Amino acid sequence: MAAAIGPDAAGRWLMHRRPVGKAHAGLWEFPGGKIDPGEGPREALAREIAEECGLALDPHAMCEVGFAADDPGAAGGPRPVLLLLIHCPTWSGEPRSLEGGEWRWLDRQEIRGLPKPPLDRELAARFFD
Repeated sequence: MAAAIGPDAAGRWLMHRRPVGKAHAGLWEFPGGKIDPGEGPREALAREIAEECGLALDPHAMCEVGFAADDPGAAGGPRPVLLLLIHCPTWSGEPRSLEGGEWRWLDRQEIRGLPKPPLDRELAARFFD
């Protein structure tokens, strides 16, 4: 999975609140999604963000900055998950909810206090604490 990170001009970061009926419903995450067969992480992230909130990202300006992985044996999950965090300094448009959930630009302090899924919590602690 690939997720975006990148501040706006005011230093705020885009976060997504998972919609009701989805895994981790109500929790806040770095926006992104699954990488389809044949896609690279940057292209997948650009596609997912366009589908979910209408922003256009520039894959050529992106840079991988970190990752978090779960241990499905410890959590009882069916498969391992690797979440790749990608810095996205260039985008256009305004986020809007195209597939459900809520979108907000938040500062580091606000993000620290949000309820998040485990991998997003780990990445937020690494980058914002």
